[in-house]
Parts: sequence; C-alpha cells; structure tokens
Amino acid sequence: MAAAGKETTRQKMINFMYLILLAMLALNISETILDAFKTINDSLTASAGNIDNSIQQQFKAFEQTRLKESPERAKPIYEKAKQAQRITQDLDDFIKGIKNELVSQSNGYDSKTGDLKERDNLDIGFDVMINKKRAYALKQKINDTREQLLGVLGPNDSRSVSFTLNADDPPKKGVDARNWEELNFGEGVPLTAEFTILSRIQADNKNAEAEVVKKILGKMDQAVVNLDKFEAVAVAPTSYLIQGQPYTAQVFLTAYDSRSKPDIQVGGSPINVSDGRGVYNVSTSREGVFNWTGTIRIRQTDGTFKTYTTPEQQYIVSRPSAVVSPDKMNVFYIGVDNPVSVSVPGIPSRDIRISISAGSLNGNNGKYMVKVNNPGMVTVSVSAEINKGHTELLSRTLFRAKRIPDPIAKFSGRTGGNVPTVALKAQDAIYASLDNFDFDARFRITRFSMIVANPRETASVQVTSGNSLNSEMHASLENIKPGSRVIFDNIIAVGPDGTPRQLAPVALTAD
Repeated sequence: MAAAGKETTRQKMINFMYLILLAMLALNISETILDAFKTINDSLTASAGNIDNSIQQQFKAFEQTRLKESPERAKPIYEKAKQAQRITQDLDDFIKGIKNELVSQSNGYDSKTGDLKERDNLDIGFDVMINKKRAYALKQKINDTREQLLGVLGPNDSRSVSFTLNADDPPKKGVDARNWEELNFGEGVPLTAEFTILSRIQADNKNAEAEVVKKILGKMDQAVVNLDKFEAVAVAPTSYLIQGQPYTAQVFLTAYDSRSKPDIQVGGSPINVSDGRGVYNVSTSREGVFNWTGTIRIRQTDGTFKTYTTPEQQYIVSRPSAVVSPDKMNVFYIGVDNPVSVSVPGIPSRDIRISISAGSLNGNNGKYMVKVNNPGMVTVSVSAEINKGHTELLSRTLFRAKRIPDPIAKFSGRTGGNVPTVALKAQDAIYASLDNFDFDARFRITRFSMIVANPRETASVQVTSGNSLNSEMHASLENIKPGSRVIFDNIIAVGPDGTPRQLAPVALTAD
C-alpha cells in the first residue's frame, strides 16, 4: 500500500473497518468496539513490521551485491535511500514518544486484555493531543516528513508517487467544521482509538519509506535491460529424494530481455544464448558430485558492463544401482574381515554414515570391513547427511554373527580311503582346510595323534604338538605295507577366532 492506488485488499479492509468504527463511536462505546480497535491496531502494527522487514531485506541485498560490485555508482544511491530511512525514522520516533506519554497517563497496559488499562477514557487523549497541542506538532511533523521525502526523490520522481502520508485539514463545511487535529483526536474519541490512529500514521509512514527506498535503489538497474518477457519459474535443489527427505522448491516470476545478447559463461566457457537466455548442457559420463556457477555480463546504458553471478548450483551423477538381499544370507563370521558395501542412490558416498552395534567397522567411500567377536545378532545402521548438516537415519539391517565352520583335516590331500603306500611315506604333516568358504580364513593344527596298524601286528600310537610328524611317526610310516591302516585322531585346530576345534579323524589304508 505504498501509494493510494496500490493498497492491498487487507489494508483496504482495515481502513474500511476503521472508518466504520469511528462512525460508531458517536453512538456508543461498547467493549466490542473497543476490542475491534485493539484488533485493528494490532493489524496495523504487524503490517508496519512486515514492511520494515521488507525494507531491511532490500538494503541487505543491495549491500551484498550492488554496493560490493559497483561501489562508485552504488554508494550515492545507497546514501540517498538511507537518508529517506532516517527521515521516516524521525517521524516514527516522534509518534512513539506520544504513545509512551499516553501509556504513562493511562497507567500502562492490562495484562488480561493486552490493551490499555483506561482504553475507554475520553479525556486523556484529548488532554495530551489537543490541550497540550501534541496533535498540532504531529500534523506539522507528518507534512514536513512528506515534503522531505519528496525532496529526496527530486521533482521528476516525486510526480510518480502518491503517499497516504499526509495531515491536511478537511474541506470547510459549516461553522462547526473541524481541523485535522480535532477530527482525529478531538472530543469523544477513546484512548484506544487514538492509539489506533497513531498506529495508522506509523503504517502510512512505513509505506512511504518503502516506496521511496524501492524507487531510489531501483535506480541502480534502471534501463539496464528492457524486460519484455515474463515466465513463471520453479527451482528445486534436487528432483531425487529419499523417503523422509523434505521436498522444497522456489516458485517465482522472472523477467528477461529477449532481444539482448548477454555474454553468459559457465566455468569460464561461453554457452549458447537464444532469445536472451543461455542454455547450459553437460555430459554425465562420470559419477560424482559436480558444482557450477554461471556469470552473465551485460552492457549498461552508460557503456560500462555489469556482471551478475548465479548462486552455486550442484548436481549428482550416479550409476544405476540395485540392492539384492537373499533371505538367511546376512551373516558375519567371527575372526575374519567381512566386506560390506553401502550406497544410497542420489546421495554421494562422502555423506553416508555407517555404524555397527557390536564389533568394529572400518573403511570409507562406501566400502567397509566388519569384524565381530561374539556370536549373536549385529545391527548395521546407515545414515546420510541431508540438507546441510541434518543427518537422517535411512536403514537398520540385522546380521547374524557366526563362528567359522570347522575345517577338514587332510593327510596326503585325503580325508580317508586308500592311499598309495609310497605317498603315505612321503608326507611329513597334516593340514586343516576350509573347502568352499569365501573368506581367507586359515586354521593351524596344534596337536594330533597317529595310530598305525600293520596286518597281524600290534597297533602303535604316537602323539605330537603342531601339525608336523615327529621322528617316531616317520619311523612308524616307514614300516607300513599294503593293507596297513593309518589313522589320525584327536586333531585339534585353532582358527582366526582363537577357539580350539576338534576335527574329525582321518582314516587311511595303504594301497
């Protein structure tokens, strides 16, 4: 509602209600009317606060862009806008001083209603505003503020603004015609209504400031381009989401000069420009996270060039992936490295976090090794950093922690059956092996006994430590003949988990 013809629907409704309430005051001052003034006052105050936030954002944006990029040209414009802000701030401070005086005279606020304790009082406001001539001083201040703002704009720009910020006397009609002061703060006006009138003036003042500041700061880009085409645009940081990740997008109207031929570059390389817009194309032959920034360089009306830089953009390229989890196959074996691969489509591996409930886990970039120490159930949790520092749990997967299967003892490469006599005599050790086991797990035999039974002879028994035959065992094997029985029993082996295992015996027959 910067200009009289540009009021929002909400502001028009507030003004309409305000006029109706003033008319009703002449009839009766009920609690309902007083409450209505309180509501309008709150709306006006909120509206002025919103406009002030918008003005501050304009200044901040100008400071971070124009003032840094073109300080020589931008600084005079910036100082003029700040001058307009100081002018309106002076009026706002003046009104706040009047409000403080009224609050003091009325013993403050009622904690229950949030309104003035003596909001229905008809004398306090009249005494302060009329008898003490605060209304007359306010009238002069409003009109002075208006003239100062128009002076800052200059004769040309001041013709294109129409402030609601004014304090003119109404046309004289009859002998009892009242001036501006009496009309707004005269007899019969309750204190809460006078407060609402002051809030309306503050809102008008803030609207005037917004219009002037916008017009002044807009000088920086005036006539740089001829905006002749408009488009509705929706921009989302990503179109690939996982469950639980919020989807956000900016929706706004953009305008561009279709007849201009700006120099648009990405990463220092020019891109094709058509109809005033550049199109950036890039292949996606490599996986990874890629960032880029575009620059637009355009000639100003004064012959100089202005460069605009886009916010940094990011896109992620990942290969097609599928996860297959057969039932009853989620197993970790104790004592060995269990490889685990983790990937989350749409999220780079550097942002993935993986943890384990028991045991240890090491690795990075989606490749990890898990070690567990005890049998039972183990939980692997996968989280990912989403939305600039927010970490979200994506999954929990249960694995069974199991002992490695018992190995099989072998002598001369056999677990039993007939073996050539010569082959038996040539061996000097017994070994334990894991057949059809995908992990690199090795067992060492720590103790075993050997029984040799030659035909029609008493069997001999020898015991040794380690996996190698001792001298007695070698001597016994030298005496075997076809038909002799060689049995390895009480075989003890220790694997990666450090637990002793007793293996099945090996029974061989010399052939």
